[in-house]
Amino acid sequence: MKLVDHFQYGLNSPICLTWELTYACNLACAHCLSSSGRRDPRELTTAEAKTVIDELQRMQVFYINIGGGEPTVRPDFWELLDYSIDHNVGVKFSTNGLKIDKKRAAQLARTDYVDVQISIDGATPEVNDYVRGPGSYDMAIRALENLAEAGFEQPKISVVMTRQNVDQLDEFKAIADKYGAQLRITRLRPSGRGADVWDELHPLPSQQKQMYDWLVSRGDQVLTGDSFFHLSAFGEALPGLNLCGAGRVVCLIDPVGDVYACPFAIHENFLAGNVRSPGGFQEVWEHSELFTELRQPQTGGACSGCQHYDTCQGGCMAAKFFTGLPLDGPDPECVRGFGEQALASRGEDHVIPKSEVNHSRTTLGKKAPVMLQLGMGRPDRACETSPLAGLGASESDSGLRVPIAGA
Repeated sequence: MKLVDHFQYGLNSPICLTWELTYACNLACAHCLSSSGRRDPRELTTAEAKTVIDELQRMQVFYINIGGGEPTVRPDFWELLDYSIDHNVGVKFSTNGLKIDKKRAAQLARTDYVDVQISIDGATPEVNDYVRGPGSYDMAIRALENLAEAGFEQPKISVVMTRQNVDQLDEFKAIADKYGAQLRITRLRPSGRGADVWDELHPLPSQQKQMYDWLVSRGDQVLTGDSFFHLSAFGEALPGLNLCGAGRVVCLIDPVGDVYACPFAIHENFLAGNVRSPGGFQEVWEHSELFTELRQPQTGGACSGCQHYDTCQGGCMAAKFFTGLPLDGPDPECVRGFGEQALASRGEDHVIPKSEVNHSRTTLGKKAPVMLQLGMGRPDRACETSPLAGLGASESDSGLRVPIAGA
């Protein structure tokens, strides 16, 4: 049995764990999968977060992928980063670049076992700021400049692929090369606020093929995680996991300690438990009914008769769920067109699930994206309405680094 075949039945601990430390964010990206903006007053305390890290060390979790929200706005972020590294749990964190000034960049360059991922969704300000908000492109580039100047080796540039930026793949690669970074591209999911803009932003069928061809020629230089295994139905399998790892090798801990099977499926249907419950995270990972079910052999459902099922695996669970398609049916972006047929067959009274977890700000700041206006000027301050209330102002100055291969 191949190693990847073992993954389908789950591992004793996740290979990597996505952990959203806070829902607070200085931006209001139109496609934010966690609908972030305001912090949740129930989020895990510093002590509770350290208890989770202790568990992950005992379970020999390889690394944690920290996100949000914007994780660096938590006052204890740098303290938790050091604590994790000191307990042999590597850290990769995703950021829009808000706090990566020269001082922090120098600190990160001195730190072992940490990787930094800067989010950019357009190779130009016009395309990026369309979905991430005015000034966000400049902020991300400034963070990359600071990391390069400090000597931080090979940060990541993370790009969510949209209809507007597919033609910029070569430009994204050029930006990564300029700053000594590695390009990572991920798939747009109709999760969180992404559900509201998916019809406008998700790549067209012709662009799906364009991405596939580009990845075939660049696969050894670009990271994709498990984002594009549905494209493998075009031909040869792409590099990467090439199957849905939800509840098998990956999962999500959200800011209040809820554990979901998939970072892209924040919905009660995929809620496995909470780290505050007796037994903590390990109990959820090993014994939750949801994870046990996900680790059972999958039949493939309607896709099982397709000649490409072994490479496509039926596509993304979250993409199907949040477009109202059955989990044993085709991916909405099925490259053979079956997803489009399934979407078209939905009745007018068909209910499309929507997550009840929403921390979007009702009053958006000046950095909020304006989907119908491009080329807006840069705001004078980060947010008109602060999403960070209650987080405090102090930050720990401690710090410790070796990039994690393949993160």
